[in-house]
Amino acid sequence: MAAFTIAAGTGNWFSALALGVTLLKCLLIPTYHSTDFEVHRNWLAITHSLPISQWYYEATSEWTLDYPPFFAWFEYILSHVAKYFDQEMLNVRNLNYSSSRTLLFQRFSVIFMDVLFVYAVHECCKCIDGKKVGKELTEKPKFILSVLLLWNFGLLIVDHIHFQYNGFLFGLMLLSIARLFQKRHMEGAFLFAVLLHFKHIYLYVAPAYGVYLLRSYCFTANKPDGSIRWNSFSFVRVISLGLVVFLVSALSLGPFLALNQLPQVFSRLFPFKRGLCHAYWAPNFWALYNALDKVLSVIGLKLKFLDPNNIPKASMTSGLVQQFQHTVLPSVTPLATLICTLIAILPSIFCLWFKPQGPRGFLRCLTLCALSSFMFGWHVHEKAILLAILPMSLLSVQKAGDASIFLILTTTGHYSLFPLLFTAPELPIKILLMLLFTIYSISSLKTLFRKEKPLFNWMETFYLLGLGPLEVCCEFVFPFTSWKVKYPFLPLLLTSVYCAVGITYAWFKLYVSVLIDPPVGKTKKQ
Repeated sequence: MAAFTIAAGTGNWFSALALGVTLLKCLLIPTYHSTDFEVHRNWLAITHSLPISQWYYEATSEWTLDYPPFFAWFEYILSHVAKYFDQEMLNVRNLNYSSSRTLLFQRFSVIFMDVLFVYAVHECCKCIDGKKVGKELTEKPKFILSVLLLWNFGLLIVDHIHFQYNGFLFGLMLLSIARLFQKRHMEGAFLFAVLLHFKHIYLYVAPAYGVYLLRSYCFTANKPDGSIRWNSFSFVRVISLGLVVFLVSALSLGPFLALNQLPQVFSRLFPFKRGLCHAYWAPNFWALYNALDKVLSVIGLKLKFLDPNNIPKASMTSGLVQQFQHTVLPSVTPLATLICTLIAILPSIFCLWFKPQGPRGFLRCLTLCALSSFMFGWHVHEKAILLAILPMSLLSVQKAGDASIFLILTTTGHYSLFPLLFTAPELPIKILLMLLFTIYSISSLKTLFRKEKPLFNWMETFYLLGLGPLEVCCEFVFPFTSWKVKYPFLPLLLTSVYCAVGITYAWFKLYVSVLIDPPVGKTKKQ
C-alpha cells in the first residue's frame, strides 16, 4: 500500500487507479505464462546457487543469463526471498520447474516491483502542463495520463500474463524523464545510467539523453533566439555527468572486469547470431522487407524465374531466430541494420541540438530514437514497441497532433502484441482489455482536444477499423480453413505486415512534426 500513499497530494483518484490496476494484476495470476517465466526462474537459480564467476558461463538451460549485471543482482536478491516459497525453484538442474508456490512468488514479485512504476507515473503527472484543465476530473490531463500509463494494455499483458519485469524498468525510465522535466539533471542521468545496467535495450534512447544533457545542462545559457551560447560551456558539469556514468558502470561491470569476463558478458548481451527477426516478427521495416521478399519469391517461382532447388528451406515465418538468407532481396547484416538505425536517428538528434524545445523536445527525440531503433534494429522484440508507446503517452495529453500519433501508434503497437498470447483462455481477456483501453484512450483524448480539429482523418480511421476484420480473420476464420496446414505462418505474417504499416506511418508522421516545428524562441536558461 506504500505506493498509494505517495499520491495523497494528488488526490484519492490516483490511489484508486493504482489500487484498481493492482487488483486486476492479481486476477491475472492464474493465466498463461510464456517461456520467459522459466527464463527468470532459471536466472533465480543461477544467481542463487552459483558463484558470480559462473553467472555468465552457466548453460545447463538454453535460457542463459543475457541481461546486464544489475539485473543479475536483482535476481540474486529475489532468490533470497524465493527460497522461503519453494527451495526447488533455485536448483539450476530443475529445468522447466514449476509449482503453485513458484507461480505465486514470481507473479507477486512483478506486482510488488511495480511500486516503482506507480511512483514514477505520479512524478510524471506533476510535470504535465495544466493549461487544458476541464471541469470534470476525468477531463484533466493528469487523470488521463495516469490511466494511459497505469492501465497500459501492453504493459499489463506483457508483464502480468506473458511474464516479464518491464514495469519497474519503465518506472526507472519515466522517473528519469520526470527528473529532467524538473531540471534535476544529475538525478535523471544517474537513474538512466542505472537503467542501462538493468536492461541494455534502453541503449536505443541513449542518444537522446546524451545530446539533451549536453545541450541543456553542460551549456548553461542560450542566446535570445534559442541557439547555444558557446562560452557558457561548463567543464564541471561535464565531469560530474561523466563521473556518474563511470561510477555506475564501475559498480556494475567492475567485478566482471576483475574476473577478466567482460568479453563473455558482452557476448551474452549482444548475441548477433540470433538473426534479423525475433521468433514473432516485430512489426517494423524488416517485416515489410521480409514480406516483400516472400511475395517476390512466390512470383519468381510462378513465372519460373527462380529455381525451387535454390530456395532456402528455412522460413522467416516459422519462428526461427537463427541467421537467414533472403531469397530475392539482399540479405541483411547486423552492420546494415546499425547503419539504417543511425541514419534514422540522426535527424531527431539534429533537431534536439539545433531546434531546442525544452523537455518536450527531448521527449519527442527520445520517442523517435525508440521508434527508429524498433523500425531498423537487429533482432528486435515485438515488446520493444512499449519503449516508444509509454513516453509518447506524456506527449499525447499536451498537444492534439501528438495525441493523434499516439493513438495510431498505441492501437497498432498493442494489437501487434496479440500473437504473444496464443492460448484460447486468454483470447477474450486480451480482446476485452485492449478494447477497453483503446476506447478510453480515443474518447478521453478526443474530449481533451474537442475544440481542435479531429484527431483522425478518414484514411487513419479506415486503417484502425481494419484491425477488427484482421482479428476476425486470424482468430476465427483462418483456423477452420485448409490453409491452416499449408500456410500456418499466414496469421502472423498478416498481423506483422498490417501493424508495420501503421507503426511506420506513426513514425513518419511524428518525424515530420518534429522537423517542421520551429524552435522555442527566447529559451530560458535550462
